Amino acid sequence: MLENSSSSSQRLTVITCTAPVNIAVIKYWGKRDEELILPINSSLSVTLHQDQLKTTTTVACSRSFQEDRIWLNGKEEDINQPRLQSCLREIRRLARKRRSDDDPSNDISLSHRVHICSVNNFPTAAGLASSAAGYACLVYSLSRLFGVEGELSGVARQGSGSACRSMYGGFVQWKMGEREDGKDSLAEQVAAESHWPELRVLVLVVSAERKPVGSTSGMQTSVKTSQLLKHRADSVVPGRMEEMISAIQKRDFATFAELTMKDSNQFHATCLDTYPPIFYLNDISRRVISLVHRYNQHYQETRVAYTFDAGPNAVIYTLQEHVPEFVQAVRHFFPPETNGGEFVKGLSVDSASLSEELKRAIGMEPVPKGISYVISTQVGPGPCVVEEPNLHLLGPDGLPMKST
Repeated sequence: MLENSSSSSQRLTVITCTAPVNIAVIKYWGKRDEELILPINSSLSVTLHQDQLKTTTTVACSRSFQEDRIWLNGKEEDINQPRLQSCLREIRRLARKRRSDDDPSNDISLSHRVHICSVNNFPTAAGLASSAAGYACLVYSLSRLFGVEGELSGVARQGSGSACRSMYGGFVQWKMGEREDGKDSLAEQVAAESHWPELRVLVLVVSAERKPVGSTSGMQTSVKTSQLLKHRADSVVPGRMEEMISAIQKRDFATFAELTMKDSNQFHATCLDTYPPIFYLNDISRRVISLVHRYNQHYQETRVAYTFDAGPNAVIYTLQEHVPEFVQAVRHFFPPETNGGEFVKGLSVDSASLSEELKRAIGMEPVPKGISYVISTQVGPGPCVVEEPNLHLLGPDGLPMKST
């Protein structure tokens, strides 16, 4: 059931949805239109499973609400933020259009104000694509509240560019489009979440702190100052997109992994080519890169790949069979606190031992507490409705529940 009415002193229409994080393997960095959020190149991502990483959003609508309001992770935020307003305005416009074309009897008045409450089960603004999951969840929830159907990635894009990719599960491309109005700058699923069941994802959380340079300002500076960014968008990405889609369709891990690492490296090279330079990677990030290359070199094949978004946390792609040993390698070379919480969260990982030969081949000095914890996950589905009313984040009064 898409709507849930609760009556106390007022009548509320409430809906709760969840949406996933996506991690780009061909990166988006730089806009050709800041207002419409149109990218200078296409990009491609993997949607991570919501059992481990997700945003949950509840939206409520009532004639008694005096104004639109929003709470993020327990704190009320400014609803007049331009990107939030773009999404709200566009969903209401689509709902109005649908009703004039279709069913005028819908009982939710478009003049009613909405209350929005959203929480992440992962660190926000630490380079783990929190804005992508957040805006995808917002748009999906509002669309269900107001009865809007059809293509919504273009609406999510107006909140956060990469949010358009979180509107789908599996492997997703964001086509940059050609039109000035951005109507062809949309996300499209390349392969479903069930396409490559052996693929696994490990998020190595190096730092859960807010990143020093936000993505929006970083992109603006790169577009203005980086020659490498222009070369990348014009000459490198178009070919890489084709190769990456082919590798995914064939489940060719070696090609997928190499393209993923090269594109991550080039993205961060672009950040260094920005003036003044932007440093998202730290010493631990670079040690993870070294670990991956030495591990692959030992086996004389590409078993593991890294990618880094705009932050120091590593996202590792590998196949199921290699997960136990590589997690043990991470545990050995970045030994966790003995009295801390669990080091590996999410999907269970079998125990494994490291051979002395492998330790010698990697040949790195362990760095205690370099990795806070590891999130073990896999490819997952797109946004979905939460059917259980007891999981709403807003109470009968339309305000956040105490637990949020």
